[in-house]
Parts: sequence; C-alpha cells; structure tokens
Amino acid sequence: MKLVLLSLFLLVCPALVIHLCRRWPALDKLGPALICYGLGMLIANIGVLPEGSGPVQTMFMNISVPLALPLLLFSLDLKRWSKLAGRAFLSFALVIVSVLAAITLSYFFYHERVEESWKVAGMLIGVYTGGSINLNAIGLALKAKEHVLVLTNTADMLVCTPYFLFILSYAQRVLTKILPPFCYPTGAMGDAARGRGDTVCDEAGMKDFNDYTGIFRPAVALPLAGAALVSIAIFGISYALYSVVPVEFNMAALMLGITTLGLLGSFVPKIRSIPMTFQFGQYIIMIFCLVVGSLADLGQVVMSAPTIFIFTAIAVYGSMLLHVILAAIFRVDADTMIITSVAAVFSPPFVPVVAAALKNKDVIISGIATGILGWVIGNYLGISYAYLLKELFG
Repeated sequence: MKLVLLSLFLLVCPALVIHLCRRWPALDKLGPALICYGLGMLIANIGVLPEGSGPVQTMFMNISVPLALPLLLFSLDLKRWSKLAGRAFLSFALVIVSVLAAITLSYFFYHERVEESWKVAGMLIGVYTGGSINLNAIGLALKAKEHVLVLTNTADMLVCTPYFLFILSYAQRVLTKILPPFCYPTGAMGDAARGRGDTVCDEAGMKDFNDYTGIFRPAVALPLAGAALVSIAIFGISYALYSVVPVEFNMAALMLGITTLGLLGSFVPKIRSIPMTFQFGQYIIMIFCLVVGSLADLGQVVMSAPTIFIFTAIAVYGSMLLHVILAAIFRVDADTMIITSVAAVFSPPFVPVVAAALKNKDVIISGIATGILGWVIGNYLGISYAYLLKELFG
C-alpha cells in the first residue's frame, strides 16, 4: 500500500508544484522542475520514503525520459525555427564551442578522480547544450551507474543555481560593459512594438511553455492521449532497435532512435498541431526530477563534492567565460549572448523568465529556437563526444 501511495505521490506532486508556481511568481522563477528536484531531495533525506521503494523509483526513472522526449519534440517546426533565429545561431554555436572546450579541459585534469568521468563529461555536454532532458537521456544511453547519474544531476543543480541567480539579477548590467547592446527591430513596426513592450515576432515565440491551463479539457486531453500513444509506439520501435544492437551500444541506440523518431513526428502536421504536447512532456520530466531527487543521498554528495563539483563548475563557469570572450570577438550583443546561454544551459522553458528579467521580449523567439536546437543535437553530441574522450584519454 505504501508503494502505491508513493507512486501516486510521484504522479500528482508535479501538478501541485505547477499550481504553487502559478500562485507565487517567486517560485515560478525557480521553475517547477528545479522545485520537484528539491522536493525529491527533501523526502530522500528526512526518512519518509517507505522501505523497498527502490524498484518503484527505478521504474519511473527508466521510463519517464523515453516517454517524455518525443512529446517535447512533436511541436517543433524545424523549417520555421531555422528562419527565425538569425544571429542567435552564431551565439549558440559559440556556446557549443565553449562547452566542448571547457569540458575537455575539465576532463583532462579530473578524469582520473571522477567515477565514470567520460560518461559524466557526455552528460554535462548534453545538459549544457540542451538541458536536463539531454543529461538524463545520455546517462541512460551510456549506462551510467545510478548514483553517478544522481550525483551529476545534483552537481548540475547546485553549481548552476548561482549562475541562474546572476543571470536574473546583474548579468545584463555587467555584460553590456563588455558586449554591444541589443539592437531592437527598426522601422515603424519595430518601433511600435518597442513602445508597447511587445515583440514583432509571431505569437509562437511568445508561448509560455509553463502554461498548463486547459490541459484537462476534453478538446486538449483526448489529442494528448493520442500523442502519448505515439510516444509509446516510438519507445517500442526504439526498444526493438535496442534489442538487436550490441550490448555496449544498445542504450545509445535506444535514445538516438527515440530522438530521431520524435523529430520525424514533428514533420507530420497532425502530430505537430496537437496542443500542449510540450507541456505534457515537461510534466513527465518533472516526475523524473522528483524521482532523481529522491535518490540523492546528501551525505554521499558532500563526500563526492571535491571532485564532481569542481568538474562541473569548470564546465559551467569555464564555458560561460569563454562564451563571453567569443561573443566579444564576434560582436554578439549582450542580450543575445545571455538568452542563448540560458537556452543551452537551462533549456527553453527558462527563456521567457530570463527575457522578462532582461525586459526584452524580442529575444524570446531566438532563445526558444536555439534551445530546441540544443535538445535536438544534445544527445548526438554528448554521446559521440563521450566516446571520443574515452578513446583519447581513457
């Protein structure tokens, strides 16, 4: 009975978190996923988890990412996004170069001190080019040990929190002393939009990916159920691929298969037009965050801190510093640099929050476009680069 209650808690808790975030804007700035992870850590370390909960936690952890990933990709229109991002793609390319350089440096110095360091490097490349969904997908693909996956998630959350607070507070003021200011749209339409505080981009760029209003209405819920069935089918097809690939590569094949089929689904208009598939996928990711948090042993985290936290800190702050330097060389403006960094490191749902802090709605579409691109390439990049680091350095 206790395990049934635990399952219900994992399924329902994200809905409560979403409700609280809608009521209190301060919580919304932290983001539901981060709060779910924190709640999971809380229940893991105050002794309320029932005995024998491990199999339930493992089940939720193993199925949530494969089911969520296609749902997150279904609403993507690749052709459309490619025409809207403009100069932001340059900044995003600089993010990728910065992340690869910083993680390579960190790996060179610390790969012998961090358990499964090449897998951790791959996960960090994924998370800092696309977000937590990539970190966890790559961790599963590379068959990272459960406690290594949990430690990497924990290190990511704790190391990135000060960076996010800096982004929300002083980043724009500091970086405009180094980088050019953002250039608003010109012409009558752009001037009018600027005066109203509106953006000249279309409404798709303004969509709040954290808005779950109406998700339970039959007109929304029934198509979403169909999308969930497609996601399950994609999982099943990819699992068939998993079963025929050599064991050392089968999880990588599973995740790359899911990513590829999810992208192909986005080219089908009937699938792409299903409302709120992204939100549904995000909800499942919140369940995942809750589960991963509930597996975090803070005592073990503290013992591991001198290595995995330094490894992660070099990746985050080293890449940020290099991104600023490259942005200055290529004359990328401060707001675009900030929003593409946020899109890569924190993922698209954080883009509207940061755009509001920047008081610049015009960067939303660029942030969402590059963030989604990061989701798309993050799994490929993280998995392939992890194997490359393993071959080069061991």
